[in-house]
Amino acid sequence: QVQLVESGGGLVQAGGSLGLSCAASGLTFRNYAMGWFRQAPGKEREFVAAINWGGGSLYYTGSVEGRFTISRDNAKNTVYLQMNSLKPEDTAVYYCAARSRVSHYGAEESYDYWGQGTQVTVSS
Repeated sequence: QVQLVESGGGLVQAGGSLGLSCAASGLTFRNYAMGWFRQAPGKEREFVAAINWGGGSLYYTGSVEGRFTISRDNAKNTVYLQMNSLKPEDTAVYYCAARSRVSHYGAEESYDYWGQGTQVTVSS
């Protein structure tokens, strides 16, 4: 079966950096666009970043633009999210997701598979 497993979360001070990874199995990774979403306590899950099948198109929500970088390695079936200049408001559970259809990259319903999430906590 399809599995998406996130790793790399943790506790970091404001201004610090973290790198998240999402390892995919059970699917033909290169056929899937990938996204990162996050859900803060008491809030709805929101779009963070997305990357297309070949990695040539990148999309970010405005609040992370210039601080976060999404990338992928199709040989390793892995998508990454490098997070720099972290802020307390970045605290959330971060989820990766896989999308096979040509549909809106920022919409949760566009995605076929989801990971279990990894906690990122940024202290002030």
